[in-house]
Amino acid sequence: MSSSKKTPVIRLAIIGTGGMANSHAKCFKEIPGCKLAAAVDVSRERLEKFAADHGVPAIFNSVDELLAWNEFDAVSIVTPDAFHAAQSIQCLKAGKHVLCEKPLALNHADAKKMVAAAKKAGVINMVNLSYRNWSAIQAVATVIASGKLGEIRHVEANYLQSWLPSKIWGDWRTKSAWLWRLSTKHGSRGVLGDIGVHIVDFATFPAGPIKTVYCKLKTFDKAPGNRVGEYVLDANDSAVMTVEFANGALGTIHTTRWSGGHANRLFLKISGTKGSIDIDSERSTTSYKLCAGTSLDKAEWITVEAKPTPNNYARFIKSIRTGKQDQPDFARGAEVQKVLDACIASDTKGAPIKV
Repeated sequence: MSSSKKTPVIRLAIIGTGGMANSHAKCFKEIPGCKLAAAVDVSRERLEKFAADHGVPAIFNSVDELLAWNEFDAVSIVTPDAFHAAQSIQCLKAGKHVLCEKPLALNHADAKKMVAAAKKAGVINMVNLSYRNWSAIQAVATVIASGKLGEIRHVEANYLQSWLPSKIWGDWRTKSAWLWRLSTKHGSRGVLGDIGVHIVDFATFPAGPIKTVYCKLKTFDKAPGNRVGEYVLDANDSAVMTVEFANGALGTIHTTRWSGGHANRLFLKISGTKGSIDIDSERSTTSYKLCAGTSLDKAEWITVEAKPTPNNYARFIKSIRTGKQDQPDFARGAEVQKVLDACIASDTKGAPIKV
């Protein structure tokens, strides 16, 4: 870092300019000293609109073109899942700091290659497990680590969406932004890879690693011949996991796109020998409920407001400035991916799998 009192500008390139990229752009623009320097997309029309909307001065149709230009310090990768590994590794080898959308990769083997590339490059690497942005989950993790709930015994976690039976986010049958998430040929690992990655992280961040998982995946009929145009609708829609944690606790983790009435709900309850704690995003993402201490014998719950926490974008830029790696890093993304791989293996074999 420069010895000058003036903080150097971090020049950021966004790779992939679809829907989620707009959130990345808005969040990075709010960080002092972070400049959106470039954007990359295979679609010129989408790229030009994105650049105009967010005031991005340089645009490119490929990562190769971006790297040849080289007037940037870091990238935010917001492309479909199948491209994460190759694009991340390409940028890491060029010495660029990388924030990659979740899931980190399509499988644990690729995720491990990304971790190795990041380690070799010696640069900041993070995976955008976006619900780490909620102050409630950060606070709950701190409470669990403090031992206030005693030894963990039971975990219940779910992530519910409703865009398959409803039009809460529009009609999925007519938009590629949703259709690709239902098609393995378009790089999707289904609800497991799309939002299962979030709820696995959401549960294990405070509760600790999973030791074994028994998972059932299911893909339901959604269209004539389960096809809409070029999209074969064969990716899983629902996932149910029964898990044992390394600390001995048992738990259930499930997710689906079929839960009418829930636009985007995450729920987590962790119970220990000295009490329980829970988060329900439909209630609040900045507070949690706690039953412990003198309230335990009366089964009374209190609501606790959590202190504000930096979002992943701010953590990423701060890490670049300080040289101190923050969480969630690529190693964490790979750890979660290992659980997802075990889920797929468990569903295939119809048996529990050691993680």
